[in-house]
Amino acid sequence: MGKMSALAVLLLHVSAVCSDSHSLRYYYTAVSALGSRLPEFSIVGYVDNREIVNYNSESGRAKPKVKWMEKVDPGYWEEQTQSAKGDEAVSRHNVRTAMSRFNQTGGFHIVQWMYGCERRDDGSVTGYDQYGYDGGEFLSLDTQTWTYIPTMSQAQITAQKWNSREVQVVERQKNYLENICIDWLQKHVENGREDLERRVQPQVKVSGQKKGDTMMLHCQVYGFHPRAVHVKWMKNGDDVPDYETTHTLPNPDGTYQIRVSAEVIPKEGESYSCYVDHSSLGEPLNVVWEPSNPSVWVTPVVVAVVVIILLAAAIGGFVLYRRKKADYTATSTSDTSSSDAPDNAAKA
Repeated sequence: MGKMSALAVLLLHVSAVCSDSHSLRYYYTAVSALGSRLPEFSIVGYVDNREIVNYNSESGRAKPKVKWMEKVDPGYWEEQTQSAKGDEAVSRHNVRTAMSRFNQTGGFHIVQWMYGCERRDDGSVTGYDQYGYDGGEFLSLDTQTWTYIPTMSQAQITAQKWNSREVQVVERQKNYLENICIDWLQKHVENGREDLERRVQPQVKVSGQKKGDTMMLHCQVYGFHPRAVHVKWMKNGDDVPDYETTHTLPNPDGTYQIRVSAEVIPKEGESYSCYVDHSSLGEPLNVVWEPSNPSVWVTPVVVAVVVIILLAAAIGGFVLYRRKKADYTATSTSDTSSSDAPDNAAKA
């Protein structure tokens, strides 16, 4: 399971506080051997970090993960299932191809693919198409030059093939990311608007833990929605330059949590506070840490001391999914298709 922990660094997330932007992303994962506690092949789809669809080689069906995804056309799930089955067959070939590029004949190896699009709050759109092997960068599509860039030397063959005009992979992906993906993103957002755009204000806890001559300050921000949030420590109104932050992790109720910590040497006359900006707030919060009161909970409405048992970070699971096959050729779908995924069929 060591390779799985390496995948955590591949987490992709939106960091802007503004939540008027929306994204549609798919994470494909294929493994070379069973016994890794992972299905041989899986697909997980997200709208704004909300899991909407799941397919894996064990279930053999594409399934909705939120209620509002049942609003799509009746043929959507059958077409998604058939498309995923085709990708599953191709993935077995592509995993073996990737292993051969690295002169590997056995062992556990993982190929990942992440693609998707985003409509930002200013109306601009962007897309991404990225690939990884064994937790490392392998290949990515530069959407400024519309060129596949190999990160590993073993990816050069694939990049040359996909960049050629004869294969037309770039043209098809450009059409998908700029048009088809955006169209489906808009449909999904409309169906799930009540869920995706709900606002839940965060609770904030500041605390201090003595470490020798220094003090470790913690700011726990909990129970907020949407996911995008900005948290930092400040001293006398200025940013603390060095601080540690966790990933923004999901809670079982669909909200999120994050913790930001800073190691300081408190001196008389200095004031430390945790700054929190979130779209649910009219104004950012600035929660002051008091040495005489080592642990304080603050909400945007009232100030209270609250005993809350924080959930462990075992909930970070699905966001580990990142990329897919080292070798893949995309084929275009039409706007009338009931599937929002590109039609992937070619072997390397």
